[in-house]
Amino acid sequence: MPNVLIVDDEAAIRQSLRGVLEDEGYSVADAASGEAGLEQVERKSFDVVLLDIWLPGIDGLETLEEIRKLESPPEIIIISGHGTIETAVRATKLGAFDFLEKPLSVQKTLILVKNAIDAKRLRRENRELKKQVMRRNEIAGESIPMKALRQQIQVMAPTNGRVLIFGESGTGKELVARAIHAQSLRKDQMFVEVNCAAIPEDLIESELFGHRRGSFPAAGSDKEGKFLKAHGGTLFMDEVGDMSLKTQAKVLRTLEEQRFTPVGSDEAVTVDVRVIASTNKNLEEEISRGNFREDLFYRLNVIPFSVPPVRERKEDIPLLARHFLRELSAHYGGRPREITDDAIDTLMRYSWPGNVRELRNVIERIVIMNPTASRFDRKHLPPLVYRDGSRRAGSEFMTLHQARAAYERDYILKKLDDNHGNITRTAEVLGLERSHLYRKMKTLGIAVKE
Repeated sequence: MPNVLIVDDEAAIRQSLRGVLEDEGYSVADAASGEAGLEQVERKSFDVVLLDIWLPGIDGLETLEEIRKLESPPEIIIISGHGTIETAVRATKLGAFDFLEKPLSVQKTLILVKNAIDAKRLRRENRELKKQVMRRNEIAGESIPMKALRQQIQVMAPTNGRVLIFGESGTGKELVARAIHAQSLRKDQMFVEVNCAAIPEDLIESELFGHRRGSFPAAGSDKEGKFLKAHGGTLFMDEVGDMSLKTQAKVLRTLEEQRFTPVGSDEAVTVDVRVIASTNKNLEEEISRGNFREDLFYRLNVIPFSVPPVRERKEDIPLLARHFLRELSAHYGGRPREITDDAIDTLMRYSWPGNVRELRNVIERIVIMNPTASRFDRKHLPPLVYRDGSRRAGSEFMTLHQARAAYERDYILKKLDDNHGNITRTAEVLGLERSHLYRKMKTLGIAVKE
């Protein structure tokens, strides 16, 4: 039942409003002064306060200011028999939900109280959603590299400097980008993501800058691009090293001028966007090969970040595994689960070519595949993790050939992951013929689906 407080020095008005609101199912309290109203608000949680401006002692606007200082204040509707535009404007600026004039209309009062309660509920839900998002986007890890990374984010997030995040696939580059946005001055604006590696080359320009209807055969209507969607906020360009040189040139101009022209349009659009980019490639090597523009690299690389792979922070694996286990157990049924120290030891011995993403997938797999288990042991781990972890437990390979084969297998798996399982692109990166890569994968026991 919603709680409403009436603060008015006229007893007849308090009694009348109480009767009307109680008939509508509200729990109602009242006070004859600002001081008495503040005492009640501090003792009890209210959804709405109907607050008269002209009160003995501290007036309604002063009372409004004090109430708004509370951690979770109620919505406040100002009422007055001497209302002016200036008073209404000042009350609104101080945080009032709305303004009513005496004599009060019962219908309008009930509508405003209902709207104020809905607004209070929406604000509460929004706060909870933001907390959930913050928890999901939390950068977990107590290793020295991760502590240093969080400190870097804290220092530079409030600036508008462009950021370039380096790191292997699956290390959590998007998580870092979201953390930067969440701690920035643009946190209340949009965070827009575009995966430059996942969009075909002939569509990436339209995706980034939008297009006008009829600008190409598939353009059946106008489309708003990612840059415009992110206006006032942050644009995260994931795997920026996969853009074509033509698109790179247009991105460079947009960063320089803060404006662009949609595909098929003659009219430039001005935007205010903070760009955060990421890559799993060595862009300096890509520059030397002619695959990436040097001037764009320096435009993006104002504040460089490096996200370490899991193999360089293995002390974080127990914390990450248990973090994912809590999260995924709650998602798949809500029952708490445990993981044994023996299973953790095996996880720590595994090489994790897919990094944090692979670790999360492994935990999700064992939660899904073992719905009745409350405790996960080494036997619950996928065969690849179990075999590799057990093999590494001996810390030494029997022969040089075994060591070389193990390294090659991990390296090829990583490159396949970097290139989203695309055999042709992986072969190009490795400098191999496609058929040669197939034979090598077969020799090393790597299935195509893997």
